[in-house]
Amino acid sequence: MAGLWDKFVVPRLIRCACGQPEIMHLRGIIVPQARGAVFELGCGGGINQPLYDSAAVTSFSGIDPSPQLMADARAAAQRRGWATDLREATGEAIPFADASFDTVVTTYTLCSVADPARVLGELRRILRPGGQLLFLEHGRSPDGGVAAWQRRIEPLWKPLMGGCHLTRPVADAISAAGFAIQQRDGRYLPKSPRFAGWMEWGSAIRPA
Repeated sequence: MAGLWDKFVVPRLIRCACGQPEIMHLRGIIVPQARGAVFELGCGGGINQPLYDSAAVTSFSGIDPSPQLMADARAAAQRRGWATDLREATGEAIPFADASFDTVVTTYTLCSVADPARVLGELRRILRPGGQLLFLEHGRSPDGGVAAWQRRIEPLWKPLMGGCHLTRPVADAISAAGFAIQQRDGRYLPKSPRFAGWMEWGSAIRPA
């Protein structure tokens, strides 16, 4: 049953949860900042594709491990009518060469990868020196009481939400991976339970 849940139910939950109006508003702040050769981690679903500035993006590539979500991403690319290089893969082993991209985008993906430190290392590897990482993620609340509830709820939450973690740091983890944080914002998502509603977004640079 777990395999069927992950294959058929989780992709629908992700599309629904990650397409809420307030989340789309935050995506609209981050995604249009992408420039040049762009790579998107967790591009499945194609939710971000309409938000990219086609005048600023010279190429678009991405990965996702879900065949169902990747089919949606390819359909979104076809509707948009732009050339893409989309591959089924995990963030721990990104199938692109070193220093291939000017911008890396990650939205609501670092919460569910198996090894976030390794994934961030891979993002740093494929990003050109001076290139930009744009991030929008949910994660560990800065409030102690909320963070305590996140720790309690996470073991029940993960199997229902495709391995999504509630307690992972966002900007601090990006900084620890060797990126220089340029801009960082965060707040709770309105009308969401606080244990699942802490959002962080911003930009970081791979130092030259």
